[in-house]
Amino acid sequence: MATSNLSRKTGVIVGDDVLKLFNYAQEKEFAIPAINVTSSSTVVAALEAARDKKAPIILQMSQGGAAYFAGKGVANDKQQASIAGAVAGAHYIRAIAPAYDIPVILHTDHCAKKLLPWLDGMMDADEAYFKEHKEPLFSSHMIDLSEEAVDFNIQTTAKYLKRAAPMKQFLEMEIGITGGEEDGVNNEDVDNNALYTQPEDIHNIYQTLSAISPYFSIAAGFGNVHGVYKPGNVKLHPELLGKHQAYVKEKTGAKEDKPVFLVFHGGSGSAKSEYKEAISHGVVKVNLDTDLQYAYLTGIRDYVLKKKDYIMSQVGNPEGEDKPNKKFFDPRVWVREGEKTMSARVQEGLVDFNTANQL
Repeated sequence: MATSNLSRKTGVIVGDDVLKLFNYAQEKEFAIPAINVTSSSTVVAALEAARDKKAPIILQMSQGGAAYFAGKGVANDKQQASIAGAVAGAHYIRAIAPAYDIPVILHTDHCAKKLLPWLDGMMDADEAYFKEHKEPLFSSHMIDLSEEAVDFNIQTTAKYLKRAAPMKQFLEMEIGITGGEEDGVNNEDVDNNALYTQPEDIHNIYQTLSAISPYFSIAAGFGNVHGVYKPGNVKLHPELLGKHQAYVKEKTGAKEDKPVFLVFHGGSGSAKSEYKEAISHGVVKVNLDTDLQYAYLTGIRDYVLKKKDYIMSQVGNPEGEDKPNKKFFDPRVWVREGEKTMSARVQEGLVDFNTANQL
């Protein structure tokens, strides 16, 4: 069982527990879905799916998702809404996750160079939390400098990992650009060659970061694209990940066949065979966002279409002009329909990634 050697079996896990879970995932060849959450509603939809499938889960907030958590009416010119929303979301997840009786990794998504003040603010909160609780607020963060020069990417990531290391906090970094568009990050016109990471870069990153801390993962590009596209339009080459692992093992003399914790970005719309091969090469985390946004919509959309005649006014429907409609327009009713369909799609991912029944 995935929790057998964890010091904390339920709720948000950190540090060595995350390390042990990732090692176990590589050993058993499963990956943990990373679900972008933007509200308490999307949080509980993901937690419910993981509980019902007896699986660990990663909940993550993007910069835009964190700002939404704070409220769209809050100014964000200095990342204040994104910082406040991320911190509020983290405290909410920490409070509610134990009720679902599963281990949860609390993560933040793509942080580009222009968004580094957001990461700084969250790490300020991590350090404050650490002083009081002896662990960071977040299990991990992602720094994404893949659009920058490789040397700048690696050295800046190393600087942040040095800050995270005393807290045993994980840091995910990206090398090789993920194409497409997500949450305001647009790489739709990027050169195709930039979508494929070179093994020398993976080795360089591993050498640099492993000298600082073992708590890091790498999102390596193998043709990944955010969003959902027609089959054949995206050329994924997960076999490259196996070559990266072999190269690092050879160059470092590592005992493990899969010395690197790898991350699969742009997971929505990919073929199950592509997931399976990537996971076999040491991928421990797969991001899901676009598919889940659509899944959440479908439950609400279908409810509204089905109940249209019951939500056009507060009183009066096909059953009578004096019949009240509160039980139809109460947000707890129709929002719940979105949670159900999103949760079902998360469960599908848990099965696809072999995460189900690992607890």
